[in-house]
Amino acid sequence: MSGVSVLAVDLGGSHAECALVQNDSITASQTIPASGQSGLRGLLPSIRDALKGVLNASSVRPSDCSSFVLAFPGIVSAREKRIIATNDKFDDGPGLDLENWSRAEFGLPFLIENDARLALLGEYRCGAAQGVRDAVMITLGTGIGGAALLDGKLLQSRHGLAGTIGGHLPVALQGRLCTCGNRGCAEAEAATTFLRRIYEEQAKGRTGALANNDQFGFADLFEAADLGDEPAMATLEHCLTVWSVLTVALIHAYDPEVVVFGGSIMKRRAQILPTLSDYVRKHAWTPGRVVPLRASVLGSQAALYGALELAESSL
Repeated sequence: MSGVSVLAVDLGGSHAECALVQNDSITASQTIPASGQSGLRGLLPSIRDALKGVLNASSVRPSDCSSFVLAFPGIVSAREKRIIATNDKFDDGPGLDLENWSRAEFGLPFLIENDARLALLGEYRCGAAQGVRDAVMITLGTGIGGAALLDGKLLQSRHGLAGTIGGHLPVALQGRLCTCGNRGCAEAEAATTFLRRIYEEQAKGRTGALANNDQFGFADLFEAADLGDEPAMATLEHCLTVWSVLTVALIHAYDPEVVVFGGSIMKRRAQILPTLSDYVRKHAWTPGRVVPLRASVLGSQAALYGALELAESSL
């Protein structure tokens, strides 16, 4: 068991999970809305108040913690402890001095990592990647995140991109324009942000049950497909193919011992993983072995457990 305690925040597009993590468990947590704020700067007071509430509820002082760790949905420099770039989320982030903020509010050192990368660290510590040294994680949802762990350490590069933007690997030569500026990215071809457009394309003139919905997610898509909605079934088949192609690409790039899949969509793991596994068996060039595909064990809390691993490694 770890003796380290950390304050951790997993920041998403719609909410932020603020927690005290100790001894490989989440002692206390509080969820706050993250949308509708004036950027990340406007959200910081709410994060501060939530973390102080978590500390008070646990009778823990800030000085009992080793650091404050932020899991951020964008490109960051863990070495320089700053946000490098965002993609329509908290665009004021690169201009903020979060290290000074952490010192001023809590008297704690500041650590930051990409959210998918911290999720993989969490799964490596006590989840689906436990016991291996090389692993890849793919998070499916509003966007598609990616992370790579080699010899027990997150892949690092000077500019923060290595092993981080798996969802922005191109999978379609004539694909749609992605929010990152590239065409045919896995995210643009099979993520919730683009799901309505994908559904319209796959309908091919047929009227489906979701045709009049301005927005919908994968839970709605699976339910419609279960009921025999043909556009929904075609869309689901398309997305499964995209995820399969991306999985093989990441296996070829990083040679992992396991690929872990995260996101709430994995509630449908029984329908997703067999299809992806069959594709990997047929198309991944891994002589003498087949890379296993696993669903996240820690779910939405994976990045919080990863914060503990990051804090320990920084001591």
